[in-house]
Amino acid sequence: MGLHMPSMNITHFAGRIAAASLIAVTVTGAQSFTADQLEVGRIIQSPPTAAAGYTRYNFPRRDIMLKVGDVTLAPSMASGAWLGFAGTPAMTTVMGDLILLPNELKPVQAELHAQGIEISAIHNHLAGAEPQLTYMHVHAMGNAVELAKKFDAVMKHTASPRPVPAAAAPAPVTIDTAMVFKAIGIAGKANGAVVQFTPMLVSGAVTMGGMTVVPAQGYGTPINIQMVSPDRYVATGDFSILGGRVNAVIAALATGGIAATAMHSHLVDESPRVYYIHFWADGTPREVLAGLKAAMETGKNP
Repeated sequence: MGLHMPSMNITHFAGRIAAASLIAVTVTGAQSFTADQLEVGRIIQSPPTAAAGYTRYNFPRRDIMLKVGDVTLAPSMASGAWLGFAGTPAMTTVMGDLILLPNELKPVQAELHAQGIEISAIHNHLAGAEPQLTYMHVHAMGNAVELAKKFDAVMKHTASPRPVPAAAAPAPVTIDTAMVFKAIGIAGKANGAVVQFTPMLVSGAVTMGGMTVVPAQGYGTPINIQMVSPDRYVATGDFSILGGRVNAVIAALATGGIAATAMHSHLVDESPRVYYIHFWADGTPREVLAGLKAAMETGKNP
């Protein structure tokens, strides 16, 4: 399936969002959102959050208790569906990741087709997770408010809890962030027992159909680490890398005792081609962090 898009630069649009809207409204402290962004959030029943170059709307599957082996994963580890809006109100590009239970696959696909929304990937991220989840990546272009209406119709075919409440204050941090940040080499954000990072391993521009993809919207590398106990960490996420680094990263993960659980695309007809390697780590903090660091260094553009 190809993506048919007019030749225009999303990054250029992202910088014009506030200027294109008539009203800017401030919510949740320092974050400021336009009337259009707030209207999108009202329609799809999720508050906007600021991201790097786009506006993100989260749909955590808090109705699902996700387990891998004996570990119950925090919702932010692997069950956080989302939609990202980038561009102007009149011409917005949406990319995102819907997280679906098996009985939701057929009706969601049918509704996406009915709404003219493209699917860019369907796959698993984890091995042996219970319940079985399918991750469906989506792409659409058009008027932001009209797209919000389309996605609202899609979300009605899932049991994803809506409306999504505004983000609560972070839970007291219990994971050793100083150790984690030092071992990984970059700072992240922490909430309770979880630390999250999103490094960019692909340098330079990636285009799709002549359009520049907003990096964080299309090919960031999310790494999520959860403390099970002071002596045991688990981690999951995906390395977004160029083709020449695929087997080197899988080898680095294996050397570090980390399993690659899936390797696939999230985009369609992009240039250069980007590959996504999902993983599962389970071991001592030192083992998990060293393995992730080695894979990160290996995955960077040569």
